[in-house]
Amino acid sequence: MKTHECSQIYSPGLTRRDCLSGVSAGFGYAAFSALAAQQAQAYQNPLAPKSPHFPGTAKRVIFACMRGGPSHVDTFDFKPQLAKNDGKTVKGKGNRKLKKSPWGFKKHGESGLPISALFPQLAKHADDLCLLNGMYANTPAHPQAFVQLHTGSFQFVRPSLGAWSLYGLGTENENLPGFITLAPPDRVGGAQNYGSAFLPALYQGTKIGDYGQSVKETGIANLKNNRLDKKQQRAQLDFLQSMNRDMLEQQQKSSRIEGVIESYELAFRMQAEMPDVMNLNDEPKKIQEMYGIGKGGKVDSFGRQCLMARRFAEAGVRFIELSHGSWDQHNGLSKNLTANCRSVDQPLAALLADLKQRDMLKDTLVIWGGEFGRTPHVKRDDGRDHNATGFSFWMAGGGVKGGMRYGATDENGIAAVENRTSFHDFHATILHTLGLDHEKLTYRYAGRDFRLTDVHGEVMRDILI
Repeated sequence: MKTHECSQIYSPGLTRRDCLSGVSAGFGYAAFSALAAQQAQAYQNPLAPKSPHFPGTAKRVIFACMRGGPSHVDTFDFKPQLAKNDGKTVKGKGNRKLKKSPWGFKKHGESGLPISALFPQLAKHADDLCLLNGMYANTPAHPQAFVQLHTGSFQFVRPSLGAWSLYGLGTENENLPGFITLAPPDRVGGAQNYGSAFLPALYQGTKIGDYGQSVKETGIANLKNNRLDKKQQRAQLDFLQSMNRDMLEQQQKSSRIEGVIESYELAFRMQAEMPDVMNLNDEPKKIQEMYGIGKGGKVDSFGRQCLMARRFAEAGVRFIELSHGSWDQHNGLSKNLTANCRSVDQPLAALLADLKQRDMLKDTLVIWGGEFGRTPHVKRDDGRDHNATGFSFWMAGGGVKGGMRYGATDENGIAAVENRTSFHDFHATILHTLGLDHEKLTYRYAGRDFRLTDVHGEVMRDILI
């Protein structure tokens, strides 16, 4: 349908402004609606659910991202030898001295998994956790390492892990975004961490909230139209989409136009479902308290993110990222790391328990970690510096074995030495749980096929059920 046909379809004499405003939607609306419906039916939604390469163990991912580099030797990488070497000088490190963890580690669960005293609530789920103690990154600089964690590259602009996941599988709920990021940081790569780069724009993440602010009062900007009712909005949108699809047909293929079409449709559908999913007041008080909501401060804030993540996962969102920071403790380690762990411990434990009681943990992959770790050798007595050569993540659910440690750093926790795990390996494994072969999930761009893991990546099969 050509753009100049609009006024004739509605009613003779109507202007384009009449059509766009929807004021005259009642005149000839049925005829226009029928033609628009025919176009919509012929159009294939690129966000429609897709079959995986093979049956996956996870349907969705919840990634709790700790910006700043959590100290692995104080949280999930138990190093008894570090305690014995406390105060000794490390050769080749500027004569820096080793510092033992101020916090004790105990064995938890039937598996006897060693977890720091900083995580008393999460430790109760030890048998669900798979500790990845052999992680490493290619750079100790925050912006570059953070972007590499999310996209696989710190040198080039590449699609994010969430965007690749959505591209590979589509969405389970057409009324909600398939990829949501809650309160993402803006100073370490910004939108690149949830962007789609050369993938079609419709696969990029939907940002909700701002970094460092509670999601309590957060909403989606401009989600509600206060000037037009639903029927008028639909009429307006039908007209706009008819022009968009006509242009798409003329150009054969355009990711930008496809992105516009899908974002318009999604925005229209989100009006009904999104506010309900984000309304945590619908949850029983007992559940809210379990997540730490009502305690105030950062426990309340991160608890709201975790509960919101569970609600999004339950509603069919494919990839959800949570944000917390900062874990960049060059000084004030004792006070600040304690505060950080306290603010995420109860919410994360509640998330695992809630998913399990809803029989969702088995097909929801939950991930925790940051862009790198901290040095076991120190320049300041109460601080640790950046360490990209060895650090820890953990995974739970989604077909991953619980109660185990995979990979290891050396006796002091300086560098990964056993089952060394790069971000490419990390990404390949996440995609595998979703039923996606990281070598086959490709997109043609600039004359060659690109993939999230580039030409690297090995699936960590030993951690999979």
